[in-house]
Amino acid sequence: MGDSLNPSPLHRLSRALRPDWARTTAARRVLAAALVVLAAVAALRDDPGARQTDVLIASRDLAPGTELTAADVVLEKRDADVVPDGSVADLDATAGATLAGPVRRGEVLTDVRLLSPHLAGAAAGPDARIVPLTLADAAVLDLLRPGDVLDVVAAAPEADTEPRLIATGAIVVLVSAETSGLAGGSGNRVVLVALPATAARTVAAAALVDAIGVTLH
Repeated sequence: MGDSLNPSPLHRLSRALRPDWARTTAARRVLAAALVVLAAVAALRDDPGARQTDVLIASRDLAPGTELTAADVVLEKRDADVVPDGSVADLDATAGATLAGPVRRGEVLTDVRLLSPHLAGAAAGPDARIVPLTLADAAVLDLLRPGDVLDVVAAAPEADTEPRLIATGAIVVLVSAETSGLAGGSGNRVVLVALPATAARTVAAAALVDAIGVTLH
């Protein structure tokens, strides 16, 4: 009993060094509440992996008209908040698809980069169609680039017939590459243009019988 009434110097020192707040019930309650809050925050915090999505990335610079192969793209995970609308993630679905415009290495592939109804709609409205044109002056094809705006002119076979304007505001979506080794050279090339459905049908019909030319805006 004498020992309890007269604690040793070491015991007195340990009690003096121990903070008073650590022994109080209030301190323990505060600590417990803080742990509960931290657990709730950890549970509610977004999982970084949940914000990721698969996308196809160009593995190298790609030119318009390229037919995609597995060597041209790579599947990567990107932050879903910054991935562009219409991004493509299906490697099998894009195999053999044709690029409508140039793509830089590391760029996310989107639906409007590929020849599809999405491309026509993005270029010329929801009812747009893509029309292939063989131009009377094939040399003009070397001057055209995706995104150029054209007027389409038809010249009837009869020499005394005036050329007529058959469509305005056609959007170039692709100029085909020259096919080497074939007779006719650049004559085998076409330009694909997007037009509203009615104008597209008019141009397609005229291209069957008339020589087609274009003017650039």
